[in-house]
Amino acid sequence: MATTIRRAVLTLPAASPGPENPLPRLGTRGDVHRLDRAAMAALPPAMARRTRYAPLRSLLPVRRRDDYTRTRVPTDLDAIVIENDRLRATVLPGLGGRVHSLVHKPTGRPLLYSNPVLQPAGFALNGAWFSGGIEWNIGATGHGTLSVAPLHAARVPAPDGGEMLRLWEWERLRDLPFQVDLWLPDGSDFLYAGVRVRNPHHRAAPVYWWSNTAVPETPRTRVLAPADAAWHFGYDRASLRRVPVPHWDGADRTYPADGSRHADYFYDLPDGERRWIAALDEHGQGLVQTSTDALTGRKLFLWGADENGRRWQEWLTEPGTGGYAEIQAGLAPTQLEHVPLEAGGEFAWLEAYGPLTADPAAVHGADWAAARAEAAARLEAALPRAAVDAAYAAWRPYADHQPKETLATGSGWGALEVERGRLELPGTPFPVPAEDDEQRPWRTLLRTGALGEEGPEPGPSLVSPAWRELLEHAEPGPHASYHLGVAQWHAGDRAQAVRSWERALRQGMGWPARRALAAADIERGHPERAAERYARAVAEAREAGASRVARTALALEAIPALLAAGRTEDAAAVLTAVHPTARARGRFRMLEARILEARGDAAGARAIRDAGVVVEDLGEGETFP
Repeated sequence: MATTIRRAVLTLPAASPGPENPLPRLGTRGDVHRLDRAAMAALPPAMARRTRYAPLRSLLPVRRRDDYTRTRVPTDLDAIVIENDRLRATVLPGLGGRVHSLVHKPTGRPLLYSNPVLQPAGFALNGAWFSGGIEWNIGATGHGTLSVAPLHAARVPAPDGGEMLRLWEWERLRDLPFQVDLWLPDGSDFLYAGVRVRNPHHRAAPVYWWSNTAVPETPRTRVLAPADAAWHFGYDRASLRRVPVPHWDGADRTYPADGSRHADYFYDLPDGERRWIAALDEHGQGLVQTSTDALTGRKLFLWGADENGRRWQEWLTEPGTGGYAEIQAGLAPTQLEHVPLEAGGEFAWLEAYGPLTADPAAVHGADWAAARAEAAARLEAALPRAAVDAAYAAWRPYADHQPKETLATGSGWGALEVERGRLELPGTPFPVPAEDDEQRPWRTLLRTGALGEEGPEPGPSLVSPAWRELLEHAEPGPHASYHLGVAQWHAGDRAQAVRSWERALRQGMGWPARRALAAADIERGHPERAAERYARAVAEAREAGASRVARTALALEAIPALLAAGRTEDAAAVLTAVHPTARARGRFRMLEARILEARGDAAGARAIRDAGVVVEDLGEGETFP
């Protein structure tokens, strides 16, 4: 059959990712991947430089996604199916362009771990994330902020005369446009993905990219890559160390099911070696991923066989579902590194995903060199390295081709940045959406010098140097002062940010400016003043008729601040005013237990915890007192 691209609907039991948190994240971002000084000193110089280069300190201007539950209902998800006579790929453009499934049609074999449910969990940089399939991570170390966000999608001409599915968006943490072109050449057993990240600015930009592929984890699944060593990261800030492959610390670490606890293994691929990674089962069958050489890194992530690892897998899907591991490919040798992209430059490469069948005796034999040589030979027979390089060369001119038919629409932020920078980005047009309420005030600022925003509740802030300069010269007003404060805070100019928020208060901005000042007080070590400001902000938000989402988010910040200042009854009053549906969430239940403890009711607090509180948005590495 000829390759086809068609719209479809995928129905899954799903918990909604919920609305964005309207309160900008002003606290310093925690990072479970950051290394301590001793660990950094032990790295090779080039790796150490990339690890020190531009680590993410703030989520701004991106908003958090933390208002979701674990209640799942059958939900229709927009999907796009790419299909030829060999493979069928199902893509979710409204959820980060995730490739939800990839099926080898002649055998009926699913090549990916496809999550049977859509359950958000707190693993993305900005909160909500879900597991399974192939995800595209750009921005900074971790799962990207577009995990549950819509991407633009369209048909475009493919190099073989057929059609490709183009996915693209504007990544806001680093202000970079990117695209992923997916196509299936006629008769091919491999899904191609042409990826391009561009830097249209007049300054170098840090780039992070990892393509993460979830694969089924059976007791005999083995992950193979052309390496004799790997960098092991154990999530304890000091554990990036070079270890042998496959055997280390008493076990063969290429079998994910044998891992005792969650860990990363970044394979140390020799220069000149073909870039690939495969996950093969007891029959020697599974998925292989390969690429052109620009995508240098390869990694195995495993959850581990301990109680915590099993529990996280159940948390992300449902009990009784088979486990999974992730085989990944990235721009740098490890995910702790960011790579500079020169002004006006671009990174581009081609990836290929497809089935691989190898001799199981060789794959699972004791001779690691023979096992990986067998996989490499089977890959070369199925998809020669030269064929991948040729496909990349053929794709490059098509990366600039304009879309033929729009299939899905992403955000309006790219259109705003294109207008501000007067950018030309062939192949990735960013149309102004019909509903552009979030961008409209900023477009007005750009065109008139006045921020066109009104009302008691400010929209999203923009914080790049260019927008900060526009705010500094904007017509005076409470919203301009408020957003300028957010931009100044992001830039590290704390004193000026506080002055801007105080000016916003004087100009009539109520609770949002007071809340920002309270958050600043916490960061600067003034808990009593922060508590007072939070208490007043909560009262003002209620009087102003702020949205329920905003009042809930404000209460989640205010209650801990009030408890820290010894204002237990004020904290209890804030909790009581929270809508009952929100108050039933696990995070509020834990705050209720803290209030009871502060009142001296240890038994009541213990009863809440013993009841088995479920904190829906529990973050990676997060603990509760």
